[in-house]
Amino acid sequence: MPDYSIHFAFPGDLQTPSGGYHYDRRLIAGLRALGVEVIEVPLPHCLPALDGATLHTVQQTLAALPDRALVVIDGLAFGVMDQVAAMEHERLQLIALCHHPLSLESGLDAKTRARLQASEQRALACARATIVTSAHTRDILIEQFAVPADAITVALPGTDPAPFAACDGDPPRLLCIASLTRRKAHDVLVDALAEVADLPWQARFVGGADFDPDWARWLESRVKTLGLSERITFAGAINETAMEYQQADMFVLPSRYEGYGMVFAEALAAGLPIVAARAGAVPQVVPDSAGLLVPPDDSLALAAALRNMLTDDTLRRNLQAGAQQAAKTLPDWNDTASRVAQTLKEVASP
Repeated sequence: MPDYSIHFAFPGDLQTPSGGYHYDRRLIAGLRALGVEVIEVPLPHCLPALDGATLHTVQQTLAALPDRALVVIDGLAFGVMDQVAAMEHERLQLIALCHHPLSLESGLDAKTRARLQASEQRALACARATIVTSAHTRDILIEQFAVPADAITVALPGTDPAPFAACDGDPPRLLCIASLTRRKAHDVLVDALAEVADLPWQARFVGGADFDPDWARWLESRVKTLGLSERITFAGAINETAMEYQQADMFVLPSRYEGYGMVFAEALAAGLPIVAARAGAVPQVVPDSAGLLVPPDDSLALAAALRNMLTDDTLRRNLQAGAQQAAKTLPDWNDTASRVAQTLKEVASP
């Protein structure tokens, strides 16, 4: 049994259906399976900045933790907790969990982007160690946030094994799983789908609207304006998405940036051919043998890739076979938890 326990701090509701929260849930479960005592520490939502009341709550929450406690803090909170981190980093053993830098979120103005980069860099400087979910994010933290390389642990998200989808839909069924936020670039996908409206297909957008309701409403309006309401279904947030992959023929998500992109790994696990943007860590997850990657924010290039996938059965079957091969190489959640547990042990016993 490990001779240490940890406090795991996260903003909002741990059951939120998003990739980051899913990672947190599975990591906590994996650490507990390894015998680590994990004490959950809920924090208020911290973005886009800590106002007076929220800052006070976060300060009080961390101040109540025992001296020398190992405290893992999710980056959606830690990135704006620079003041609190500076106050507590000598008393507590702070460990940052960075899914991707906050300043790389889409739709930010230059002032907000600079503020988030500065606050996250100050906060990361207070951490004893930083856990990231991809080698891509590791490189960014070293190059742009001055985090020492030896202070970073890459713990790739795990992926549960899954049956391979039949991929026999008629018309083909396109699946997109992502929260309806600007970074996920549903707008680019909608415009691309309008370009291939002459072909048979149905698309299903699975993802919640809570993070950016105005954007979600605009997307639905855009779909209606383009006359695609009968072909694109907004399914909302779904906690258990396994059946979504099984019922799909291909996976499509042209994110403007991904720190990892667990849905791409899940699509590979189901043997789905993929169409995506070559952005962030996506090329590290999706091999050329399993998908078509196009430049970000290029709806015409995305439309061309979709047209190729929809009209070339040989191409689609080859990419499907490539996805099935890639599925064999995906790490599982035991791997993820073990990597993090080793880092925790090193911090606890310097």
